[in-house]
Amino acid sequence: MSNETPQVLTIAGADSSGGAGISADLKTFAAQGVYGANVFVALTAQNTLGVQDVLMTPPDMIWSQMQSIADDLAIKATKTGMLGNAETVALVAKGLQNFDFGKYVLDPVMVAKGGAKLLNPDAVAAVKSLLLPLTELVTPNMPEAEILSGQAINNRQDMQRAAKAIQKLGAKNVLLKGGHGQSSRIEDYVLLADGTDFWLASQRVLTERTHGTGDTISAAITAQLALGKTLDVAILHGKRYVDATIRDGIAVGHGHGPLNHGTKLMTKDTVEVLHDI
Repeated sequence: MSNETPQVLTIAGADSSGGAGISADLKTFAAQGVYGANVFVALTAQNTLGVQDVLMTPPDMIWSQMQSIADDLAIKATKTGMLGNAETVALVAKGLQNFDFGKYVLDPVMVAKGGAKLLNPDAVAAVKSLLLPLTELVTPNMPEAEILSGQAINNRQDMQRAAKAIQKLGAKNVLLKGGHGQSSRIEDYVLLADGTDFWLASQRVLTERTHGTGDTISAAITAQLALGKTLDVAILHGKRYVDATIRDGIAVGHGHGPLNHGTKLMTKDTVEVLHDI
């Protein structure tokens, strides 16, 4: 009877205010009906106004956490979030290769909502060379996709070109999130390993309560993969879930507030799947 419950893993940093990072991941995992384990790579002093301080976890402790989980749990899928520096990126990549942690979703966290840098510049090359080739899916937002691809993104065609460039770096599948655009509709671009693609479109919600959206959608997709869903179904579910957590908002803090991870407000008509735009 041991290990029959679907189990997933997040490797990321802690948000002291509870809205992003491992806090958001674990809330999302619970909402999806899976059991979430965690490896802390950093502690942050953080709130809805920004990041005030960061303390990286010693490498030996990161490895010990991964080893402990591998020795006991049956992880079906894993996601990474904030990793902070090149040394941590390399260590996590080694762990993903040494331990059976299932399908891997990379959320390439680089900049916090308030503008604070959460990934050192020297770590970007490590993400490209060490983590992207291990991924089942990478989920950059537009600024992150520009950094990974080395290309400016100003329109839909740029999004497609950037996704293809990221795929050439080794990522099997790419979800390029369009939330940083300026239009009333948010359009996310999905490029799959077999070359097929599609868009996910939803109406923008005018709110400042969007802290942790990247963590949340990647965690929801990770959970759905652990439940045996195909990647396209998992991505659509993740998009619908994060859309609902924003629409059904809660009032916490004075800045970029967190999402409502306990929402039950999921309707199919809030997100359109488009194969041609």
